[in-house]
Amino acid sequence: MQRATVQNTSVIDEKYMRRCIQIAKCSLGKTAPNPMVGAVIVYNNTVIGEGFTSAFGGPHAEVNAIESVHNKKLLKKSTLYVTLEPCSHYGKTPPCANLIVEHKIPKVVIGLKDPHTKVAGKGIEILKNAGCEVIIGVLQEECREHHKRFLTFHEKKRPYIVLKWAETADGFIAPSKEMRSTNNPEPFWITNNISRQLVHKWRSEEQGILIGTKTALEDNPKLDVRSWSGKNPIRIVLDKNLKIPSNYHIHKNNQNTIILTSSKKEHKISQYTDYKYIDYSKNTIINICKTLHESNIQSIIVEGGSTTLQSFIDANLWDEARIFTGNSTFKNGIKAPSIKGTVLHKQQLINDQLTTLRNDQEHHI
Repeated sequence: MQRATVQNTSVIDEKYMRRCIQIAKCSLGKTAPNPMVGAVIVYNNTVIGEGFTSAFGGPHAEVNAIESVHNKKLLKKSTLYVTLEPCSHYGKTPPCANLIVEHKIPKVVIGLKDPHTKVAGKGIEILKNAGCEVIIGVLQEECREHHKRFLTFHEKKRPYIVLKWAETADGFIAPSKEMRSTNNPEPFWITNNISRQLVHKWRSEEQGILIGTKTALEDNPKLDVRSWSGKNPIRIVLDKNLKIPSNYHIHKNNQNTIILTSSKKEHKISQYTDYKYIDYSKNTIINICKTLHESNIQSIIVEGGSTTLQSFIDANLWDEARIFTGNSTFKNGIKAPSIKGTVLHKQQLINDQLTTLRNDQEHHI
């Protein structure tokens, strides 16, 4: 007899699902728009295969786990654990559910049902129809946390949004104009080198990075991961009236860039730059999120100035905020954004303090 959904899972099931989540993190920042799934194959209470999702276009976690098993005959007597429902459609790769059936794996334990419209229970149905014992919902909350980017994209119809900024001990995000150089625009650092390297690591983990016009003009940032290894995020720039000069970093370095503008004219600076129209007259942040969702961008880190950051906060369109507080003071300048959220943790990075907040208020587009 088949089992469908089981609420009271065993300690053993949780143990192997926890391992699935652990190894899935190896693909953070590499799989989008696919989810970063982890899979473990167990025979006679021994792990005989593991796998996580390859970079986009490559094999999925279940495929990699099955391929890692030396003695494929054991698959007929094994249990496959996976953080997310196996896919049921042909994309860049064949359906994982069909592969599981092909190898006659008798039992599949799943963390979450896939909300993607192309899957949404169809993978589970394939497994059940083939006679597999299917258990759903093991470490469900932990799997939801792990798949938060993928789930936000498909359930809320917007990217997962991480806000990041650094502020001084007296609450300023940027100095006054008198303190800045007007001839050679560049960042004015509040944090130390360790904190700045951590930000580059974060950039490698998200699909896009967003800033406003003022930040682009005053800081002339590159928005890459030069202090870390990994993939550069897609640069997303709010440039309503196309004020950013063509010789600025945002238009260079062969890095994919999306310019969100109110201009409907055809523009092309390089093959890596894509211009998209945005209505800035009302609901700007909602329009940005809709456009990024249509562009298949699952997660962004917002590193804009205070106005851009506050706009996301006021629209209640954010999921995490990562706030550095340095020990320097400006006495005057641009005030840091005002935000309320649940404190997840605080961390000391030499002379910087990092506070991470979570937004517990649901907001769908």
